[in-house]
Amino acid sequence: MSDEKIKWMAFLVAATFFMENLDATIITTALPAIAQSFQVSAIDLNIGISAYLIAVAIFIPISGWMADRFGAQTIFIAAIAIFTFASILCGLSPNLECFILARILQGIGGAMMVPVGRLVVLRSAPKKDLVKVIAYITWPGLVAPVLGPPLGGFIVTHFAWEWIFYLNVPLGILGILASLKLVDNFKQDNIAAFDYLGFILLAGACASVMYGMETIGQNPAHFQSSLLLAFVGLVLFVIAIRYMQHKTAPLLSFNAMKQKTFSVSIWGGSIFRIAISTIPFLLPLMFQIAFGLSAFDAGLLVLAVFAGNLVMKPFTTQIMRRFGFKKVLLVNGIIGAITIASCALFSPDTPWSVMLLLMFINGLSRSMQFTCYNSISFADIQASDKSHASTLFSMFFQISMGMGVALAALILRGLMYAQGHQQSTLQDFHWAFIIVALFSLLSLIDGIQLKKDAGDAVSGYRPASSA
Repeated sequence: MSDEKIKWMAFLVAATFFMENLDATIITTALPAIAQSFQVSAIDLNIGISAYLIAVAIFIPISGWMADRFGAQTIFIAAIAIFTFASILCGLSPNLECFILARILQGIGGAMMVPVGRLVVLRSAPKKDLVKVIAYITWPGLVAPVLGPPLGGFIVTHFAWEWIFYLNVPLGILGILASLKLVDNFKQDNIAAFDYLGFILLAGACASVMYGMETIGQNPAHFQSSLLLAFVGLVLFVIAIRYMQHKTAPLLSFNAMKQKTFSVSIWGGSIFRIAISTIPFLLPLMFQIAFGLSAFDAGLLVLAVFAGNLVMKPFTTQIMRRFGFKKVLLVNGIIGAITIASCALFSPDTPWSVMLLLMFINGLSRSMQFTCYNSISFADIQASDKSHASTLFSMFFQISMGMGVALAALILRGLMYAQGHQQSTLQDFHWAFIIVALFSLLSLIDGIQLKKDAGDAVSGYRPASSA
């Protein structure tokens, strides 16, 4: 396959990733408008967010088997079609019940798009181009969570909430047409029968963890029951792993975890993603509650993080090639923690220029680390394990990004309880940023254990002594 075709395929997959990630967050600022249309409270519509995220988490585990059984192109196009059709149904929904069903269907489509799209790129790109193509497809996970809320607010203010979903229609049609031209219909021979028990265990685990984490963020008053549900999910996940390790043809193989470069992206990478996903929640909340800014102004300030993400993106590949994965992960991990902690210096008297600069630097570090973890994850994966590895990565990615809001909400609730506050104060937010920064440093434990030459074949790094 030509380099030009691989590049355009990576752009196609990036566009579908952007659609999936954007729809998880763009709805947040549209909740009051949608609630008014359905004649329900905005709180009732939180289930629209949860239903989507839970559906994504449940159906990710079967995506790899579906692609191997029916062909990557077939499932990728079907996923885009389902997602696009469900988006139309969301916009046409006459009531809350229909809206929730449409969001579940949309989540099923999104669950198939993400890992299958990544698998298509991994199977097509040679190892020497892996960093470059993964850099193309990682930016949606960075940009969409930050861009979603202000974009949703803009659409609702100047158009109507339905256009949040209708926006996906032309993108979906273009994605299907491009997939027919760019994506090959890879299939695996001798596919084993579908592992129903494995699916039930994994689906139950993902649903319990995701719903438990989501309800902590949305309704901290019932955090004990939410934590219990999340714990049940973790127990189910352990049972699922034990079961699949002893099954001849499991739904999901964990062989990829034997590669240190992949396990680092799962364990250390998950801690990092949890930490960075607290920022789009904590910053706007602090700007509104403690600073007294409007939702729109708060969203505009946070766009500084988005700007840092974009500015860093063209330089990530060169930096990894210049310094190697291990050094970048460790040094940039410390820089990222410092920039998160620096948010504890913000106050209503802090000049906006200073806050914008620090958030911009946070965006730079966030983008670098995000790309580094995504790139090293598949550096040593064998061809036979790529399908399972892509599914595993997507599953942990989805869960860790969803846990960020839950962690931030738990920290704020704990600080409020400890200090007897009924409402979060500026001091609570300051301590929350410090705690999140310290938590993010835990990701370095995995990075320290990497070999000096880890992933060099992918990054292109060559130590000075061997140059």
